[in-house]
Amino acid sequence: MKKAPYSKTYRLIHWAIALAFLLLLITIFLRLTWMNKFNMAAIIQEYLIDNGQVLSEDQLIVLAKKLRQPMWDWHIYIGYVLVGLFSIRFFLPAFGQMKIQSPLTKNLSTKEKFQKWTYIIFYICVIVSLVTGLIIELGPKELKKPMEAIHVLSIYYLLAFIAIHISGVLIAEFTEHKGIISSIVSGAKKKNNKHKNSTDRSIIDGR
Repeated sequence: MKKAPYSKTYRLIHWAIALAFLLLLITIFLRLTWMNKFNMAAIIQEYLIDNGQVLSEDQLIVLAKKLRQPMWDWHIYIGYVLVGLFSIRFFLPAFGQMKIQSPLTKNLSTKEKFQKWTYIIFYICVIVSLVTGLIIELGPKELKKPMEAIHVLSIYYLLAFIAIHISGVLIAEFTEHKGIISSIVSGAKKKNNKHKNSTDRSIIDGR
């Protein structure tokens, strides 16, 4: 019996990481939009004025931060989960799974080199984000501000990677690599030759 293109371990890690990133994006989106501290402070102030009460701007900001803190705590918890998931992901190649191939490998097409470089850059950015996040939460206070300045840039590379990743998978699905989406979802085998299977995997995981 032939092995499915993507093992259960492969698919579990892939989708667990994808879900974690989605939840992180939701917390970031809420923090920057509806639950922005200034928006919440304005809502609180409007309510207090209607009831004959007033707080200073600094007091309103502090109250707004406290109200949204439980939501932001989830951002931190998910960050810890991602640290665990990526630790597993980078440890799996030692067992022959989810190997990361070098973009410097000979005989690679321009497309394959682009795919592999995209994942290498993505992994570097993820490591920087996770390390800075851990330092913000667990490191010395004097490093918090500079680490936050770096950590906040995560949103840009993450959105860029998601756009490139989804676009690449959809293009592959509707052109020469049909079945790649069902394969990563269910592990179903694709009727492709060995070379195409290798290329498909690189689209999903930069291999």
